[in-house]
Amino acid sequence: MVTIVFSHPWHGSFNKAILDVVTQKLDKENKAYELIDLPKDNFNPALTEADLALYSRGQSADPLVAKYQNMLKKSDEVIFIFPIWWGTIPAILKGFFDKVLLVNFSHNYENGWTPLLKINKATVISTSESPGDNFRNSIENVFIKDMLNSVGISNANWHNNSQTSYGTDEQRQAFLKKIEELV
Repeated sequence: MVTIVFSHPWHGSFNKAILDVVTQKLDKENKAYELIDLPKDNFNPALTEADLALYSRGQSADPLVAKYQNMLKKSDEVIFIFPIWWGTIPAILKGFFDKVLLVNFSHNYENGWTPLLKINKATVISTSESPGDNFRNSIENVFIKDMLNSVGISNANWHNNSQTSYGTDEQRQAFLKKIEELV
């Protein structure tokens, strides 16, 4: 099962075009997938007082958390689609990690930090205005190494489309074709 985590609020965006290419390819190949559309789900990325009261027990007051955890439990692959804003992942995606990847679900502290998820493939697809190399540290070292790998989401590959809004249509179409071939 593939879980797609989509983090762009505007469904007229290039990120949405990427999502459409991904889902069309999965449909064409009859590959099972589920979509987590954080903005469309009205996911609140902020930890509330009620969340924090349960946090140390690996629980959440947000009903979407259990839904998302169940989706991830069934997954052997995850695809993240997001814009790079202010040099990193959007706040809604960071909040997804804060609220969903809880102790005793994604990791525990027995014998040191122990990852619990067994998701064997991750595809990280981002868009940016600046060259992707500018974000290599925040995506490859922080997002992939520190956030994904540390909870058991492994074999991650990152693909970024630079100059998204002011690049050429040919550039964007070439990126969509590349993504279609990767999925």
